[in-house]
Amino acid sequence: MRALLVDRSVPGGLRLGTVPDPEPAPNQALVRVTATSLNYGEVSFGPEHAPEGAVLGWDAAGVVERAAADGSGPEVGTPVVTFALDGAWAELRAVDTDHLGVVPSDADLGAISTVPVAGGSALRALHRLGPILGRRVLVTGATGGVGRYAVQLARRGGAYVVASTGDPDAHGADLRKQGAHEVVAGPAGVAEPVDGVIELVGGPQLVDAYDRLAAGGTLVSVGHVTGEAEHFPFGALFGNEGRHDRSITSFYLAECPGLARDLAWLAEQVARGELDPQIVWRGGWDRVEEATAALLSRRLHGKAVLEIG
Repeated sequence: MRALLVDRSVPGGLRLGTVPDPEPAPNQALVRVTATSLNYGEVSFGPEHAPEGAVLGWDAAGVVERAAADGSGPEVGTPVVTFALDGAWAELRAVDTDHLGVVPSDADLGAISTVPVAGGSALRALHRLGPILGRRVLVTGATGGVGRYAVQLARRGGAYVVASTGDPDAHGADLRKQGAHEVVAGPAGVAEPVDGVIELVGGPQLVDAYDRLAAGGTLVSVGHVTGEAEHFPFGALFGNEGRHDRSITSFYLAECPGLARDLAWLAEQVARGELDPQIVWRGGWDRVEEATAALLSRRLHGKAVLEIG
């Protein structure tokens, strides 16, 4: 089969080549991939650190070519959305059926391919906050793929949504259209304490966002795009003066149970137009260098989709 292979001798570190077809385990379906969406983490760290010739990629949508031998998962011909820690950037992918969601038959699989990491991370992060109806939720890094899903989902969940971005003038109108009630230039611009934070940036912004939590509030750490450490000043973790019972938590999407159900639900919302995947770049996988360069330079505020084949 054809695939994008790690090759650090070429610009961008990826090239089209051929590798043997994957052989599914009994609990895996073989999926013919139609589209994959790119995530900042996989393109910034994957080609640099993965073995030469590796097939990377987290998100993929396509059609089941061979059903799982153990009887789990959907039958042949079913459109699906899939998540795994590698193998998405290829014509065929073997994927665990508990990380595979069934997709409506008339869905745009390119749009659906944006769901796993961006939509799944946003949904699981909001689950960590608990009930958000009538509560104030801050989303940092709100113009990225996860952030845009988080803003939309938090608004649908009944939260008062505060979106943080480096350039409110450029992105404020779009973020309000997605559901943000307020758009601020970083957590320091939040006027009132919030009940929950979906933190997608890391470094000093995480520290600032934690400082904006009200008593009983939770910060869910999801993204670490700055590559900077978090240094809390003395007193930041005190529990007095309205800071009682605040917490920081994190999760690992690959170990979340019930992910197939989440992927299917999110795919249905995208297919019905209830969630906007915010695709800002789309093209064939022969243009992967162009897409990854735009993503790494922060010129893309949304999702990039590669059409496979």
